[in-house]
Amino acid sequence: MVTIGDVAKAAGVSRSTASYAFSGKRPITEEVRVRVRDLARQLGYTPNAGARALATAQTMVIGLLAQFLEDEFKPAMLQYMLGVSDTARELGYDTLLVTESDGAHALDRITSSCMVDGIVLLNVAHDDDRVPLLRAAPQPGALVGLTRDPSGVDVFDLDFEAAGRLMVGHLHAAGHRELILVSQPAHVVERGGSYVWRLRNGAQDEARKRGMTLHAVFGASRQPEVGRELHALLEAHPGVTGLLLNNEAAAAALPSVLHARGLRAPEDLSVIGRYSDEFARTFSLPFSSIESAPDRLGELAVRQLVHRIETLDAGEEPDVLCLLAPELVDRGSTGTPHRS
Repeated sequence: MVTIGDVAKAAGVSRSTASYAFSGKRPITEEVRVRVRDLARQLGYTPNAGARALATAQTMVIGLLAQFLEDEFKPAMLQYMLGVSDTARELGYDTLLVTESDGAHALDRITSSCMVDGIVLLNVAHDDDRVPLLRAAPQPGALVGLTRDPSGVDVFDLDFEAAGRLMVGHLHAAGHRELILVSQPAHVVERGGSYVWRLRNGAQDEARKRGMTLHAVFGASRQPEVGRELHALLEAHPGVTGLLLNNEAAAAALPSVLHARGLRAPEDLSVIGRYSDEFARTFSLPFSSIESAPDRLGELAVRQLVHRIETLDAGEEPDVLCLLAPELVDRGSTGTPHRS
């Protein structure tokens, strides 16, 4: 069995220095810490969790608080979770997934009992009752999603307002003047899903600036309801030449809707969605999209969290607020409007 001594010998450092690379008990250079951990992974060394926790008060576990909400598309949520867990594993941490509906109670329980070294929150609401608890917790925290008051935690999210502006601006440049925006269900907004109204606000502002007509509606989160809604929208607005989707279920339903109506993108209707490239591949979606980057956001949150955990005086560093600039992935579903 590989020991810490074997790792130290391979890394060319003392046994105590190798131990500090895992415990963070004493400051060592980042170069040495990375070298020791890389060699430990190559040799198959795993620190004893119980002994390490007793000696260092570290668990090498990151808590991930998430919920599978009925009105959200579950495959999309899984991508955020994988971004967190994959990066945690790469950095030598396990992930404790907590999906209790009472997120505040769960957060209080796992932080007060020192079950984890840090926390990542998903499903972040505009007014989220977990965030004040996380600020007061002894462990550092990171959010994937923007809340009303992001102070005291590190926050990572897509710049949804810029995404809305980019979607509308792209179609305006192609000559479109009347669009439909299908967002998540209205009750997602009611419970504080700010990403819905942030993208919508950006799209509406850009449409007003460009003198365009934008029909902004909420869509269902599952079939067959969302499919019926798409049919009804296209019937109600025959002059529409572009469709914007901030709703994964609507994006997944759209190919069958277009086929049933004898329409093609971009010949009859230009389409831009907001989802990840992995989501597009999974559902064979041919539509151009704003990359939602769930894996990237999860990775950024975990790397910053581990930095807070492992770096002395990291708690004195300023809070991070990172809004990723939107990127349009062109899959050929937008063009000059031809529909009368």
